[in-house]
Amino acid sequence: MEKLKFDEMLNAGVHFGHLKRKWNPSMAPYVFDERKGIHIIDLNKTIVKAEEAAEAMKQIAKSGRKILFVATKKQAQSIVVEKVGETNMPFITERWPGGMLTNFKTTRKTIRKMTSIEKMMQDGTANHLSKRERLQRTRQKDKLAKVFGAIADMTRLPAALFVVDIKKEEIAVLEAKKLGIPIFAMVDTNSDPKLIDYVIPANDDASKSIELIVGYVCNAVKDGLAERKAGKVKAAEEKAAKKKEEKVEVKAEAKTEAKVEVKAEETTKK
Repeated sequence: MEKLKFDEMLNAGVHFGHLKRKWNPSMAPYVFDERKGIHIIDLNKTIVKAEEAAEAMKQIAKSGRKILFVATKKQAQSIVVEKVGETNMPFITERWPGGMLTNFKTTRKTIRKMTSIEKMMQDGTANHLSKRERLQRTRQKDKLAKVFGAIADMTRLPAALFVVDIKKEEIAVLEAKKLGIPIFAMVDTNSDPKLIDYVIPANDDASKSIELIVGYVCNAVKDGLAERKAGKVKAAEEKAAKKKEEKVEVKAEAKTEAKVEVKAEETTKK
């Protein structure tokens, strides 16, 4: 797994925090300095914390569990769709539906409703509906897909959340905390890091900063998925090799038994 580069982070503006008057005192350990009324984030600590978070996310992906990415602010939406889309992990970029985690049964019912309409459209069942009904179903599906489309395959609660801007995604953070779901997040100087399990101190407003950090953790997730796949292949190969050995042993035993029987018959005849 590649490390974050200091110069790359500087160029992306990861170090720029918020105005000093807007800061959260709990972020003091991650603040390096203050310039022209703006807090400067300590990038050395960002690198350490990002590596810790990336390694933990890699292990979650390797175990086959899901990480739900949440980023509904405009400058993060397209980045998350692209970067997270490559990992096949679920994500929310439009709006957070209240109770999505704490009332997950209802969430699953909504997703099933969406997939049911999609199936009707695909198998031609919708063609038997009136034009008005068909239009209503299509609009309903599009509306649901906008919010739930990227979590359609999430059949159980995620193993963790990754959040961009914990102040904006406060409801998602509180739901995850209530359920004991670990939270990974980009945390700016105006936010409370005590709410987060894996804090990545970083500018959560600049698109370049978001792209760099989200891209970094997504690469870690890809590494975890690749190791999981390699482990499955190795396990399958070992299983096949073991079966082959067992077959050889069975054949060898059969030959030995046959030889013993022949010798026994010869002795009896004598």
